[in-house]
Amino acid sequence: MKRWTMMAALALTAVLTACSTSSPDVIQRGDAQRLSRVEDGVVLSVRAVTVDGSQSGIGAAVGGVTGAVAGATRGGSSAESNVIGLLVGAAGAVAGNTIERMATREDATELLIQLKGGERRAVVQAKGSEVLAPGDAVILVTTGGKVRVTKAPK
Repeated sequence: MKRWTMMAALALTAVLTACSTSSPDVIQRGDAQRLSRVEDGVVLSVRAVTVDGSQSGIGAAVGGVTGAVAGATRGGSSAESNVIGLLVGAAGAVAGNTIERMATREDATELLIQLKGGERRAVVQAKGSEVLAPGDAVILVTTGGKVRVTKAPK
């Protein structure tokens, strides 16, 4: 049973890690072939930040069920099995929630940008393949309310 529990935790981590990203290098399927608004600007500052992981409840649910099943098979009598299952299930829910949160956490960059018209914008996006620095000419691409920043074409 321990092996099955470990495999379930690893599968949960893999699924949650693949679920979401805010990387400027990844375009969501729904944003493909959509007209986007483009604005020119200049980077004023760049700061490293961390985007906290999600807590959708999926990790807690999977961890709780996995723990309850594993714990219930450990006890001797029926009452003892139920108590152990409940305790291990609660611990599994906490562990599953923590795994989900840590697996979906991202290193990101906060960019302060001066637009050509004088307005300033702050954008947080996951680190991508481009390294942006103060003074860089950039474009802000807005699609469906989501913004990504990339270097301006020469």
